[in-house]
Amino acid sequence: MASRSSAGSPPPHVVPPEPPPAEDADLVPLSALQHYLFCPRQCALIHVERLWAENVLTVEGRILHEQSDKPGQARRGERRIVHGMPIRSAALGVAGVADVVELTREGKGWRPYPIEYKRGRPKAHRADEVQLCAQALCLEEMFAVPVHEGALFYGKVRRRTVVAFDDELRALTREIAAATRDLLVAGRTPPPVYEAKRCDTCSLLQLCRPKRLARPGPVAAWLHRRIEEPEPP
Repeated sequence: MASRSSAGSPPPHVVPPEPPPAEDADLVPLSALQHYLFCPRQCALIHVERLWAENVLTVEGRILHEQSDKPGQARRGERRIVHGMPIRSAALGVAGVADVVELTREGKGWRPYPIEYKRGRPKAHRADEVQLCAQALCLEEMFAVPVHEGALFYGKVRRRTVVAFDDELRALTREIAAATRDLLVAGRTPPPVYEAKRCDTCSLLQLCRPKRLARPGPVAAWLHRRIEEPEPP
């Protein structure tokens, strides 16, 4: 344990508490929750079939994350800014890396405030919020303090969107974490459902082929007609 700093000297380097013991192989990646809420098939293609492809959107997002979650710490007054903090929760069954965690001194401990960086703009769905809330649940377990809110920083608008971790969002996050775990454990990729607004911007569009696979081919249609046809008298 680090010794107490003398008067006038900077506070000691913050060492985040060790996550509870658990096998990382048994934990769901934090990113998978966002993938599942966006599209369960995309989640399975990435985390079950281990497929990946880049497009302009994913490259921009990767570059943003490379800048924000490079491991390190900074000091701003009484706060510590920790980049690339490994986090996990045995209770939620997830593990990953938080882009940025702001730590504010409270008594003898620290109160964490997670910040997740995204390339675009605030979205209509709650995938980003669920991913951030999962980080908060990890931090609550690690620091043994409640985490009431965090923030999403969107690159297109260049400002934070504050997210309150209310009961509804916490329940949704736990539900998605359980559903994602079930999907990965089952090891089966759901069939495609084509939705232009969602699918056309997905980097896995050519690997997923939702337009082609979502509709039956001529052989499948022929078999269906044969099965449905009544037997001759």
